[in-house]
Amino acid sequence: MTRQAVDAYDLFLQSKNHVGADSGFTPLFLPDFLFDFQKALAEWAVLKGRAAIFADCGLGKTIIELVWAENIFRYTEKPVLILTPLAVSAQTVREAEKFGIECGRFYDGGGIHRRITITNYEQLHKLTADDFAGVVCDESSILKNFSGARKGEITEFMKKVPYRLLATATAAPNDYIELGTSSEALGYMGFMDMLGAFFKNDQNNCAMRRIYGEAPKWRFKGHSELPFWRWVTSWARACRKPSDLGFDDALFNLPPLIEKTTMVTECGAPKGMLFNIPASTLPEQRKEKRRTIEERCEKLAAAVSGNDPAFVFCHLNDEGDYLEKLIPDCVQVSGSDSDEKKEESFLNFVDGKARVLITKPKIGAWGLNFQHCNHVAGFPSHSYEQYYQVVRRCWRFGQKKPVTVDVFLTEGEKKILANLQEKSKHAAIMFENLVSEMNNSISMQTKNNHIVEAKIPAWL
Repeated sequence: MTRQAVDAYDLFLQSKNHVGADSGFTPLFLPDFLFDFQKALAEWAVLKGRAAIFADCGLGKTIIELVWAENIFRYTEKPVLILTPLAVSAQTVREAEKFGIECGRFYDGGGIHRRITITNYEQLHKLTADDFAGVVCDESSILKNFSGARKGEITEFMKKVPYRLLATATAAPNDYIELGTSSEALGYMGFMDMLGAFFKNDQNNCAMRRIYGEAPKWRFKGHSELPFWRWVTSWARACRKPSDLGFDDALFNLPPLIEKTTMVTECGAPKGMLFNIPASTLPEQRKEKRRTIEERCEKLAAAVSGNDPAFVFCHLNDEGDYLEKLIPDCVQVSGSDSDEKKEESFLNFVDGKARVLITKPKIGAWGLNFQHCNHVAGFPSHSYEQYYQVVRRCWRFGQKKPVTVDVFLTEGEKKILANLQEKSKHAAIMFENLVSEMNNSISMQTKNNHIVEAKIPAWL
């Protein structure tokens, strides 16, 4: 075989490879205030150009985003946009000011900052993609909480911008759809193409139903798991602690987390029943929640009484309203509040102007820093991601005190708690597998990059 034939075949194989190519540049700005693992992530993301960082709460995603954005501006001399959840924009500006990075917020009627513009997702429709060289989606896992139209708007906006960064703590490692939509937003493989390339739909497989009780919708095709993680590794990095990336954890050890459950027995059994048995179906569980609102809220309010800050989460409007009546020195953030009022209330809690914050996880569980508070209290739901995000507002790197999480429920809600606990165990195992597989893939790629090309002997 001739040298030309070998080169042509190598190009053919590369064309079949799903691993994304680098589209970035050598960083122009890697400040000393970054920790070593933060510097490594920022450098990798700038070199990549279009990347995702799945780093746990408190590991400094905000400063990594700001450094990445500053690099894009210096290289292109064109503005960069950072999109955040509501109220996180103000925190991001504060972080930028602390480290001397120039930026500005975009409001109604406001203009685009010449370097870095920061705004919340709800303002995106007022901006034009052509005005920006780069875009950052902070807490990108929150995108699934938006409607299909809003999510589509964000994805389309990103597709028109050359440099892109996604950052979140909770991209579910077993949620392949989320990984696929992240890839699509970055301009790599679309999520349907991803499923077709690596997975098989077992929805109608009766044998799998018998084994698992309920068939998993998607499973890896034969021999596709390692190629899948190699592909994910080509555009994403994941870590829950610096050692996941090979760095020292000494400055990032969390204080103890104390999780407590309190059974509320004052409400008794439902009418016509001798005992309050666990509700099985979702309608039964919703009915149980509504039947016991007063007793559960009164128990929770008593637990957060005193002088210390507390973060209270609930799921029903009636729960939030009743808790607000029971806790005098509190502020409630509800869905009906204006964006301005929500942001003001969140910042009042952060700044210590309100002792207790009451809200729903889907409103206030993403991106905000509550290290001044070490008491979380609320009611369980089936969403592990929401629970995880609520707890990590307070239990995050930078917290100096042990964090107590009080969960209040009735006998009828036992199955909700059991499901939440099972999801928690599964999520921990799956994220460990994700980090392990990504590190294995990175190691394999590094070895492959250092393989010396075999030379064809002259006599052939």
